[in-house]
Amino acid sequence: MECDETTFGGARHGPRGWGALGKVIVFGIIKRNGQVKAMPIATQDRQAVMQQIDAHTREGSLYYTDQWQAYATLKLRGDHVVIRKEKGRPVGRDHINGIEGFWSYAKNWLYPYRGVPSKYFHLYLGEVCYRFNHRSEDLQPLLYRLLRDTPISKLSPLLVQK
Repeated sequence: MECDETTFGGARHGPRGWGALGKVIVFGIIKRNGQVKAMPIATQDRQAVMQQIDAHTREGSLYYTDQWQAYATLKLRGDHVVIRKEKGRPVGRDHINGIEGFWSYAKNWLYPYRGVPSKYFHLYLGEVCYRFNHRSEDLQPLLYRLLRDTPISKLSPLLVQK
């Protein structure tokens, strides 16, 4: 499992990077050669990140992360490989290119919207995850089957769940 966090959006008035106003912090997990899961988190701290890791992974997994101190307790859940970076490049053969590739994919996919209301951001992020996980499939037959088999009464409550 590769774990990482990033920010999306926000107006850049004042500080840049993590301190910029209006940014949504997103935590992501990707299985090597597998599925990605990404979810907005309220704060960039150890408790929020570990809560998501506990909810979406099994104990005994092999975790690849960067050097952020919030991941230090992952050794208690399973094997933990810390990826050291120099000038933005990983040192050695280990990497977290899978989740970094997903961040690039997601940001490029959302860029044409020029801002997504934070109230609906989780829905846009869910769509990007779905498209990434099914990127080698033709989505038209799948969407047709979903629309055909899902009753209309179940569609409206799904749009507001977070």
